Amino acid sequence: MEEAIKIEQMRTILLSVSETMIQEKTQLTKLDAECGDGDFGIGMFIGFSKAKKTIDDFEGEQIDLLLKKVGFSILSSVGGASGPLFSTFFIAMAEKAKEKKMIDLESLTEMLENSLNKICLRGGAKVGEKTLVDALEPAVRALKEASREKVTLKEALERATQAAKEGVEHTKTLIAKQGKARYLGDKTIGHRDAGAVAIYLMLKSFFDSYSQLLKENIPNKLENS
Repeated sequence: MEEAIKIEQMRTILLSVSETMIQEKTQLTKLDAECGDGDFGIGMFIGFSKAKKTIDDFEGEQIDLLLKKVGFSILSSVGGASGPLFSTFFIAMAEKAKEKKMIDLESLTEMLENSLNKICLRGGAKVGEKTLVDALEPAVRALKEASREKVTLKEALERATQAAKEGVEHTKTLIAKQGKARYLGDKTIGHRDAGAVAIYLMLKSFFDSYSQLLKENIPNKLENS
């Protein structure tokens, strides 16, 4: 038997992620103000507030449709570069979740790897340029390794969250090469990237919510074929 996330659990998890991002508005705004224009936290607050309403109102049974609606909620409400990038995170996940009734570790790994690839393609960022990619790429790498080792979904999410956290800390050593922060050059050293922090917070919330669902014995099991 293998752990898997069904639509009811995905709704709960995405609500938790949205609530976390809403609550972290002040921290994200402060981080962005150190090397940017300070509007990132406000944008995330607006985008995930709309996403939360979308999730609350969703009555379908398709995981991919739910993820897509969350992505478009963010895209339609958040300006600048962060709206398209964070909407792509969810829309790209939806692409790999199409027609799936349950999401197991292998599926989730494919979903988040697609998010990483599409974000890099859209924003042009690479690892080492002090962006959200510096948290997302190590998280995806950790998931791929966990999938190969066939560990539990919970353990895989824990590893991915820890990898993202380490990625965030590594951004303090980097010089920004993207966005408005790139104009500050060496002055960006010593600061965490706000986008990377956001990715870590999202993954941590995903892990925390899934762990709570496990305690409540809510997640489904997927029969191995």
